Amino acid sequence: MKIFAVLLASSTAFPAIAQTAAPDAEVAGGEQIIVTAQKIEQRAMDVPITISAVSGKRMEQIGVSDLDELSNYIPGLNIQEQSANNPGIVIRGITSDSGSAQQAPRVTLYYNGIDISRSRGSYQDIYDMERIEVIKGPQATLFGTASAVGAISMISARPKPGFSAELTAGYGNYDSKLLSGFVNGGSDKVAGRIAFAWKKRDGYVKNLSATQDDLYARDQLGVRGSLRLKPTDSFTADLILTYDRQRNSGTPFISRALPTSEGPGNPFGAANLSGSPLSSTVLGGDKLGLHRDVYDANLTFSWDFADDWTLTMVNGYRKFDSNEVFDADGSAAWYLEFAEEAKGWQASHETRFAYAGDHFRGAFGWNLFREDNHQRVPFSTEEGTYLQCAARLIPGLPCVAANGTVAASQATAILTNGAATVIPYSSVFENLGKNDSYSMFADGTWLASPSLELTAGIRALIEERRSGYVTNVPNSVLTRAPLIPGQVNTNGRVLRTQGSFAAFLPRFNILYRFSPALNGFATVSKGRRSPTVNLDAAAGGVARINRIAEENVWNYEVGLKGNSGIFSGSLGVYYQTYDNFQVSVTGSDGVTRTVSAGTASNLGVEAEVAIQPTNWLNIFANGGYIDGGIDDKPANGRFAGDQFRLQPRFQAAAGFTIDAPMGNGMRVFATPSLTYRSKIYFEVPNSEAISQKGVMLVNLRAGVSFAEDRYEISAFVRNATDRNYLLDAGNTGGAFGIPTFIPAEPRFYGAQLTGRF
Repeated sequence: MKIFAVLLASSTAFPAIAQTAAPDAEVAGGEQIIVTAQKIEQRAMDVPITISAVSGKRMEQIGVSDLDELSNYIPGLNIQEQSANNPGIVIRGITSDSGSAQQAPRVTLYYNGIDISRSRGSYQDIYDMERIEVIKGPQATLFGTASAVGAISMISARPKPGFSAELTAGYGNYDSKLLSGFVNGGSDKVAGRIAFAWKKRDGYVKNLSATQDDLYARDQLGVRGSLRLKPTDSFTADLILTYDRQRNSGTPFISRALPTSEGPGNPFGAANLSGSPLSSTVLGGDKLGLHRDVYDANLTFSWDFADDWTLTMVNGYRKFDSNEVFDADGSAAWYLEFAEEAKGWQASHETRFAYAGDHFRGAFGWNLFREDNHQRVPFSTEEGTYLQCAARLIPGLPCVAANGTVAASQATAILTNGAATVIPYSSVFENLGKNDSYSMFADGTWLASPSLELTAGIRALIEERRSGYVTNVPNSVLTRAPLIPGQVNTNGRVLRTQGSFAAFLPRFNILYRFSPALNGFATVSKGRRSPTVNLDAAAGGVARINRIAEENVWNYEVGLKGNSGIFSGSLGVYYQTYDNFQVSVTGSDGVTRTVSAGTASNLGVEAEVAIQPTNWLNIFANGGYIDGGIDDKPANGRFAGDQFRLQPRFQAAAGFTIDAPMGNGMRVFATPSLTYRSKIYFEVPNSEAISQKGVMLVNLRAGVSFAEDRYEISAFVRNATDRNYLLDAGNTGGAFGIPTFIPAEPRFYGAQLTGRF
């Protein structure tokens, strides 16, 4: 109760503003965006949890075409897209980005009602979207156990009666090309829709290597087919098939310690990443970069089978197959050359019975989820180069000389007295995860009066988590031992273990309508990140099992939402406590493991406001503050007092949209905006060397439409001031004492032409 008193006092210190995502223009004229965060259609301001909802139309207005761009406009959300194979998703300062098949996610990504949270299979292009909802705080009864700190729900545009079509073509700097659109046709009974997006551009980081391409080039394709059957007003079936493909060039892991021919290592200059000469045979690809395919199938039924009763069944299957080849040392040396092959599938089924009466509404049902994944990491190096770069065995011989030549390549000849000049070495480790979960849930809301709604829910969960680990780590010719210290050879023998777990995850909510224009809410909810059954190998190739208990979070929150006249907005204050906070740490053997950092806590404030003084002008602003991290006490050891990874203390966005008619079927539109994010640390434990100072970006999209919106010409610029800043730092190289740095996107600009039919 003391915590609630503090939060309530904090919330009432601010003016009463409403709840709708600041970038959502569809509140204009009193029209509210409709969301389904509670599995029923509601106005956003009537949902007693913090939610930011952005329509597909609004994303188009502000020039957003990827989830990481969208996150700049949502307080409490940050998405770091190191690659489509490795997105870091941060809600309220808590990151979910582990690629290990043995570790569970913290943030649920839902795609058309299906959990797609497994990191290497979760990236989804956001073309032809109806809306995206960002639901903050634990939501186990609504979005499953992976929503330990929140959920992102992506809802694609559904087929509609009648014929419509749209085609957009675009061109920009770095030879970027865009072709996207949809075709929709059908009747009230049967309708279909095909949508696609093809995006391609050159790399924005110059690679001096003669054998590799420029870095961070993009070539991706998404295609979605949707079929809607509605034989009666009471029954709807949706079948959605999606294919997503990436053929992107290498990630620019750039070393500051190792120079190039253009001078000292510079994250914002040219790189020289040459990879491994044996890349094709050892790492699975002859070039640095990502080769990824994702297949997704979704079948949903909704049946109003009785007065006030609805039965919904959601079935999903998702398969991903990716291989990313990367140069972890960030230099021209044949030193730390890795790949990550991630393959897996997941299948799920949910049955939900929902009741909506005059004084009570609720739902109950069950969910079945199964996944089978593996993460395989091969390693390639040249023995003398590795030993010289890692240990400086030969005095005076650098790893990479000041002129950018790989001096360490002479080491093998020196160490063998000329008997050999090149000794290739390779090893591989692989972790496997087969996880099943079975849960039942119930959630109910009592409409105690026209002003008061009380909600309670619980999910009961049983999990079966099975882990596997296998390596093939030969001894070095030069050292007679594994080349990477700590790596243990199982000689191809798969080690296995498993564990069973159970949990109960509740939520409690209150919604109070102070007036038709102002709602208040309070919530208490529990989140849980599943236990990790860490398995690797100890000396002698025997199994080493390290069970990391589940991470529990309690979330306490109060807020205000409203919509009155030209104003709409929201205010929320939350406090979260964690026990057994899980962090990922990469060891000197190159293996990333989950460890417990002890207890953590998080206090934050989020506010959003939109003002629409006329029907052609919408002004928006939002901001968030987080004071969170691992508790500063001795029991938390080396992590004590650290700020969460990728967590800015302050985050804000502001701008306005002009959408004004000019007569004769023409209109002009423009959305300039500013986004700001304060300092972040890229790793735990925190290091000033592995951090990024605050960043402000300037963005603009503007254009003109004519022929009653049938045709549109627009232009955009992102990061208009061409600000240099880091996307990530540390990385695998950091575990070997040479952290690498990834530059974020430079100034991008271009023009687009759209036709609607």
